[in-house]
Formats: sequence, structure tokens, C-alpha cells
Amino acid sequence: MKVQPEYSLDYDAVVVGAGFSGLYMLYLLREAGYSVKVYEAAKDVGGVWYWNRYPGARCDSESIYYNYTFSKELYEEWSWSSRFATQPEILDYLNFVADRFDLRRDIEFGTRVRSAHFNETYNTWDITLDDGVTVQSQFFITGVGCLSTANLPQFPGIDRFNGDWFHTGNWPHEGVDFRGKRVGIIGTGSSGIQSIPVIAKEAEHLTVFQRTPQYSIPANNHPYDKTFNDRVKGDFENLRKTMRHSNSGLAIPPGERSALEDPPQKRKEIFEKAWEKGSLYLLNTYNDFMVNAEANESVCRFIRDKIGEIVEDPELA
Repeated sequence: MKVQPEYSLDYDAVVVGAGFSGLYMLYLLREAGYSVKVYEAAKDVGGVWYWNRYPGARCDSESIYYNYTFSKELYEEWSWSSRFATQPEILDYLNFVADRFDLRRDIEFGTRVRSAHFNETYNTWDITLDDGVTVQSQFFITGVGCLSTANLPQFPGIDRFNGDWFHTGNWPHEGVDFRGKRVGIIGTGSSGIQSIPVIAKEAEHLTVFQRTPQYSIPANNHPYDKTFNDRVKGDFENLRKTMRHSNSGLAIPPGERSALEDPPQKRKEIFEKAWEKGSLYLLNTYNDFMVNAEANESVCRFIRDKIGEIVEDPELA
């Protein structure tokens, strides 16, 4: 609905967050002729990749897919160093994008949005910042994602703990020296799985506290060379089309039948080929791992056999 003329707007649109989605939204709105302001709590762009600087942090999607595809020129100008990019490289990429399109001039860093109320009289948004300033816009768009707020555990006694403690979602930018330290890591989700082996190499002793065991599939990470990068860039249009028509944004073909339709030996051969490829290929071999307990168990059994080849102690395995 058209905004009533006597009501003065500060911006056409306000966006919260300067990560992947916030930067892209700023670019799109500005290209469409809107006045835009982005508010970001961090001191620079990056979103979750600005905060999650823990040892071993790396993307679990292949880097050639984990980037913007709205600009062919941008895609051709940036080259990833490996199949699965590290946190510093992804942050470098987002800084490159911000500079490439001069996005920072419309971003206010170190600022949090405290509240946003819809004004039904004028069909606008009244947005209050953490310093008490209120701005008005016709559109209010959040790009804060679902991984940006650290879930700090309320363990009894944590306020009396005399050692240092950290959260992977809000890691010190100067890093942490674990040499000579006894370290405990709580949780084996993605962050735990990535950080444990790296911290273990440095710490004097490491204990992992785990509620639920996780299966971790080898990524088969490897460096990219110029020949590969040139080939990918030359196939940009086809790559973009494949990603847009995939079920996950990744150019990994999904399984088209049940795991139970193949005999055990055939199924194992398919699993083995996917295992060698790494990444998410194993989980895309068949289409019913998430809805059929027996199919799910077939791939779990395959992974347990792989663990058994590495971990000699059956009880530990």
C-alpha cells in the first residue's frame, strides 16, 4: 500500500545483518532504486563467518557452489583455493564482494536493532536501535540467519569456573593458545567435529563430552588448480542452472529410488563410490534415508563398517 505523503521515511528499506543474505539484499534493493540501510552488530561484514573463527572452521558445501551466482563477472573474478573453503577464505570472499559493489557505504556496523514495530496508520516500520535512535522505513528485512546467536549453556557453577571458556559461535578474533592446557569440549555437532582434531594437536590433554555420537563422512578435500577453476568459470551458466534446479543448491544429483530396491552388494558398491567422492554424495545415493528406517540403517551400517576399519577396539568403535 502506498505510504501517506505526510509521513517522512528515513529509508525505503532497512535490512538487519551483513552476512551472505544481507549483502545480497542490499545489492538487489539498491540496484532496484531503493534507499537502503543495513544494520550489523559486528564490526565488519561476514555474518556467521565473522563470528565463527574457531580452529578448523570450514564450510561443508563445496566452495564452487557456496558463493553468489547473481553476477557472472563476480564469479569469474574470484577463485577458491580448495574444494571446501576455510572460514578465513570465506570471510575474505565476503569482504571482496562488499568492496566489489561498494556495499559498506550503506551499512552501519557495531549497531543492533532493539525493536521493530509496524505502524498500521502509515503502513511503515518504526525501528529502534540499541542507542535509542528510531528510524522509519517502508520495508523491514531480517538477514540474521539461524546460526548467528551463540547458545550459551547455563551450567551451574560456570560463573565460578577459574579457567578460560569459549563458545565456537563467538570465538576470540585474536585466537586461543591451547599449548600446555587441559581442554574439555562439549558437543560433537559440526563445530565440535571440526575443532576437536585441530585443538587436540596443540592441547596437552583433550576430553570430549558427548551426548549423542555423530557420523562424520570424509570430505575428500583437495586444492583447486587454475585448470579446474577456469573450467568451472567457463561452465558458469550450466552450473548456475543445475544449482537452481537442485534440491539443495548443490550440483549433486539426488537419489531417485529407495535403498531397498537394490540388493546389498549393489547398494554397497554405490555407497563405496559415493564415499570416495566425499562431500554429501553418500547421503544423496538414495531418496529415502530420512523417511525409511530400514533404508537409513543400511547406510548407517555401511558407515559403522568404515569406522571398524579404522578403530580397532570394538567397544570404542
